[in-house]
Amino acid sequence: MTLLRESTPPPASLAPPVGPPVRAAGIHRDTWGVPHLWADTVDDLARLQGRATALDRAWQIEVERWRCEGRLAEHVGPAEVGWDRFARRARLDDTARRCYARLDPATRRWVAAYAQGINDGLAEGAAAAPEFAAAGCAPGRWRPWSPLGVFLVQHVLFSTFPNKLWRAHVAATLGPAATALFDVEAPGGSGSNAWVTPADPATGRGPVVAGDPHRILELPGVYQQVRLACPEFDVLGFAFPGVPGLPHFGHAGDVAWAVTNAMADYQDVYRERLRRDGDVVLVREADGWAPARRRVEHVVVRDGEPVPVEVIETARGPVVDHDRDTGEALSLRAPSRVEQRCGFDALLPLLRSRTVDDVATALKDWVEPVNSVLVADRSGAVTQLVAGLVPVRDDRCRREPVPAWEPRYRWSGRYAALPRTTVTGSTACANDRRPDVAALGRDFAPPHRARRIRALLAEGAAPAAVHMDTRLDVGVLRGVLGRLDPDARTGPARDLWKRLAAWDGRMAADSGDAAAYAAWRAALARGLHEHPALRPLRAPGAYDELFRPWTNPLGRIGHALDAVVAGLPGLGVDVGPVAAAALEEVAHGDPPGTWGQRHALHPVHLPVCPEVDAAVAAMRDRVALAGDSDCVLATSSVPGLSDACWRGPVARYVWDLTDRAASRWVVPFGASGRPDDPHFADQLPLWATGDLVPVETDWRLLTRESEKRDT
Repeated sequence: MTLLRESTPPPASLAPPVGPPVRAAGIHRDTWGVPHLWADTVDDLARLQGRATALDRAWQIEVERWRCEGRLAEHVGPAEVGWDRFARRARLDDTARRCYARLDPATRRWVAAYAQGINDGLAEGAAAAPEFAAAGCAPGRWRPWSPLGVFLVQHVLFSTFPNKLWRAHVAATLGPAATALFDVEAPGGSGSNAWVTPADPATGRGPVVAGDPHRILELPGVYQQVRLACPEFDVLGFAFPGVPGLPHFGHAGDVAWAVTNAMADYQDVYRERLRRDGDVVLVREADGWAPARRRVEHVVVRDGEPVPVEVIETARGPVVDHDRDTGEALSLRAPSRVEQRCGFDALLPLLRSRTVDDVATALKDWVEPVNSVLVADRSGAVTQLVAGLVPVRDDRCRREPVPAWEPRYRWSGRYAALPRTTVTGSTACANDRRPDVAALGRDFAPPHRARRIRALLAEGAAPAAVHMDTRLDVGVLRGVLGRLDPDARTGPARDLWKRLAAWDGRMAADSGDAAAYAAWRAALARGLHEHPALRPLRAPGAYDELFRPWTNPLGRIGHALDAVVAGLPGLGVDVGPVAAAALEEVAHGDPPGTWGQRHALHPVHLPVCPEVDAAVAAMRDRVALAGDSDCVLATSSVPGLSDACWRGPVARYVWDLTDRAASRWVVPFGASGRPDDPHFADQLPLWATGDLVPVETDWRLLTRESEKRDT
């Protein structure tokens, strides 16, 4: 049962209610522990948001700061050297410093206030977070630019550049024609949904904005429910812990917004030829050799020797890796580094927005990631737009690493004009190749999720029915099954064939047929991985182990299985024998059980604390997950590798523009990052079954933090 509160008439003004003491400055909490923050100025509010974040998520935000600075191994050991090496090579902290220096003065002051608020609360938050004691480390101090670094950490691998490394590997091992087999949304990428249902003038109902972003299921969650209120605005939504404001999902009373990844291609990888003259590194340019910037840093490693890291930057960007086959360096060019902007100048205007035009104007300052944005306001206006910077350059840059010394691959210095469309009727975005984004990228999600959402909206489905829809597009793989001759199979395989042929295609948690389908699909992926036609993909990789999630052949085959199966006949490969062998394997193996048993929750966390490890183990027993990678309920797994769910909806929301108090939201775990806190995972059972919690808007029903601690 969805948890809803009784709707009340909207107030005449959706500015914060006038002055009763219940709205005193400070941290207020609802019954789910969600912080509702009131301050007298925007800078005081930023400081308060930072303090609340430090109290609730001290370990999480310190880990993200260490990751930006390339200092995680210093605190948790050698396993994190690979990330620290990349962070230093990619110059994440330096980029954060540069972007901070270029902020508008008011934004710079606001971000600095947030960082100060974190410092104000970090010692208290860390004292209650068991990971610090378990890891034998202490929190440090945030710099004013640290929030920008945390944002960069969240998104540096969120775009398409690791896909280009994989395409280069496919082209080198199978030939360029085979790269099209894997032209789908990348592992670890997006998977988000957002939609708007329009206003109804006949009843006076305003639009509803709803959706669910899908990312890696990190513990604590990557999004934090929060309300930010001061005399200028009163906005609720989801924040990144460690980042001020509400960049992606918010409800300001008069206007609400939501984003999905536009799947635009805005990062490029360049092949660089380097040579050395003593400590001087020279890089090949179109007209000869030129010096590159070079320095050596040392990653401090807990329980290990320091690891030297050579940091090189060319005219294209930082060198992030080397191709082990060709010996070439690989540099990364991204708008945030080129323009020395992260998009933070959009954040305060976004909070102050009252109309769709205000949101669109605010997002003109957005940089990356490039987002599809749906915006609606109380007047009934609905806008769909794309926000961010997409460089204009040669199209080959979108496919693979390109030669840095060839002038044709230089960025032009211009960025693509991005569309804005007035929307009538229901609309949805699901990382699909739509007319407004098709020219901006190459790797889009398969179209099933978007088509399914639009069909459900046309049928008048409620948001919960959309959020939790488990119908999978099984046309390609069912077609392979249909071409098999069941009479040529053994008895058990023939029975399994009939069972799968009759299955309704829903990945329900209690479905044995869904589990049987998943088991056969996984066996098919493994069989293709072993097939002589694809076996060359298993040649040793040319890139750093950090990129293994993007360059693992079995994982890539499993993730793009429909496209691989559909495309292999064009390369002269008959998939039928592999599909038949997979059918026999499952039919004669252990019973598949139910999909919920196979599709176990697998949240990602640093395993440094026994209490958190035990909490994660308990979570797996508490919930049975439905959905699958290309369902609207996109709880992802990788066929052939594991049916465990490691990526899924990291938040759900329904923003009601008639009455904000009728809105609702949920996160996978809870408001707190501390395993002994009652709000550590209290939303998990609701999240697993599709229930939402109410958005509390009445300050009188909240508990002020100081009063709570005195009781």
